[in-house]
Amino acid sequence: MENTQISMPRIGDKAPAFKAVTTQGEIDFPAQYAGNWIILFSHPADFTPVCTSEFMTFASMEDKFSELNCKLVGLSVDGLYSHIAWLRTIKDKIEYKGMKNVEVKFPLIEDITMEVAKMYGMMQPGESSTKAVRAVFVIDPKGIIRTIIYYPLSMGRNFDELLRVLQALQAADAFACATPADWRPGDDVIVPPAGSCGVAKDRMDGKEAGVTCHDWFFCTRKITKEKVLDTIKKKK
Repeated sequence: MENTQISMPRIGDKAPAFKAVTTQGEIDFPAQYAGNWIILFSHPADFTPVCTSEFMTFASMEDKFSELNCKLVGLSVDGLYSHIAWLRTIKDKIEYKGMKNVEVKFPLIEDITMEVAKMYGMMQPGESSTKAVRAVFVIDPKGIIRTIIYYPLSMGRNFDELLRVLQALQAADAFACATPADWRPGDDVIVPPAGSCGVAKDRMDGKEAGVTCHDWFFCTRKITKEKVLDTIKKKK
């Protein structure tokens, strides 16, 4: 039996570079987005119901991602004319969860050779050899991959979670912190370990302002929702 190796980049890698045709013209990825966050995501096929619901949701939330200096870029292994016809159908005919007349303005990459999909490990033989799974790559302004999420063909993505991931990454960068389980802007963040014994003792004694220690290895501090959102939105 032939073993099929799936090549895919990892968190912390530079995002693989490519040039391609999209519904918004040619793209030089990720070079033309330098200085922006990017969500690069794949879908299995045009004119399919789960993908349609996802594209309508992404398009309806595009302003929220834009406020966080984030560009959206979609991809499937369909051709350009299929993309254009599908997006036109979405705008003209589809109404879903109160969304209608939805115009997809972000680029959708044509990848009929599957070159980009294979480069990013979006082809999963256990799912399909001809359709890309629902992959999500969050890429920072320096072109570094910061998060990778994969979904099977049958499952639509959680878009509130994708927005939360972006907010958490930006907050971690801006405040030099980590974010605990289920974190959302306004929740306590986790502060890095104390750098010296004296600082550690001050923390445990409650003398470090704004820091609460649950134990020596687990300390948190409050950052208001307003401060988090104002800070990450100003980093455009």
